[in-house]
Amino acid sequence: MKKVFKSRVFFLCIGLLLWCTNAGAEIRKDTLIIGRVSDNPKKHYKRLKPMVDYVVSRLSDLGITRSGVLMAKNDQEMIEYLKEGKVDWVTETLFSALLFCDETDAEIMVRRWKEGRSDYCSIFFARKDSGINSINNLKGKKIAFEDPGSTTGYFVPMTVLKKTGLKPVKLASPREKPPAEGIGYVFAGRDINITTWVHKGLVDAGVYSDIDWENSDDCPPAFKKNLRIIYKSGPFPRAMEIIRKAVDPVIKKRIKEILLNAHKDPKAKKALNAYRETKRFDELTEKAKEQLDAARQMLEYFQKQNE
Repeated sequence: MKKVFKSRVFFLCIGLLLWCTNAGAEIRKDTLIIGRVSDNPKKHYKRLKPMVDYVVSRLSDLGITRSGVLMAKNDQEMIEYLKEGKVDWVTETLFSALLFCDETDAEIMVRRWKEGRSDYCSIFFARKDSGINSINNLKGKKIAFEDPGSTTGYFVPMTVLKKTGLKPVKLASPREKPPAEGIGYVFAGRDINITTWVHKGLVDAGVYSDIDWENSDDCPPAFKKNLRIIYKSGPFPRAMEIIRKAVDPVIKKRIKEILLNAHKDPKAKKALNAYRETKRFDELTEKAKEQLDAARQMLEYFQKQNE
């Protein structure tokens, strides 16, 4: 009974928030709303709400006294939310963050050390007995990606494949035959699915982040011993926090200060842990800016290839 009640309360809160944000930013000047693209709103609500509450608790002198969370089902919907002023602050992986900035003039505030890491890279892997030693051997083969919104599990590897001269073709399932002159790809959804499909030979190769490669839940040792890395991309920032352009500059500055100092505040510990074990937020270093430029070039190349 308690679970049913909690579920009803949760969806009632989401419904009220959606009603409140339908009119945009004008009627909620006292509210800070954080957003994220999600296919599991309930899970991500629990991660985001403590962080936005923590930030709001330090904004009352600026007139911000309420918080909210708004989920989008895909990147395009989040772009519309930003344009319409329905969301103020968005947390996302690199390529989606860059897309939002390009499409809405939103601004990058800080880099986020998600799960304790400031950066990560894409790992292509195959079975050791497959005869595949590099991505050049993938012509006429099948590869598994994570999902269309993943930086290391889609954007980076797709761009790498195209720049290598391979012609990716989407398949209906991992059992479909790949094109002889290209490379067939499928979305596995979860990292463990990618590992399993490669291990069982349903696909010839898989790709996800180096973090997933080292995670025994995503890449079990019993499977990993039969796999090998065939390509490793350069590093990219792990996650970014962006802010809507029209947010008051004074409020923007304060939010940034709060995030940059959160790791020093004992009261922020619970919020940081809920926020996918965020170690800290920091300014972009020169190295991170170079990684950002490289990612932007990849995004531009990706967009041109898909026009």
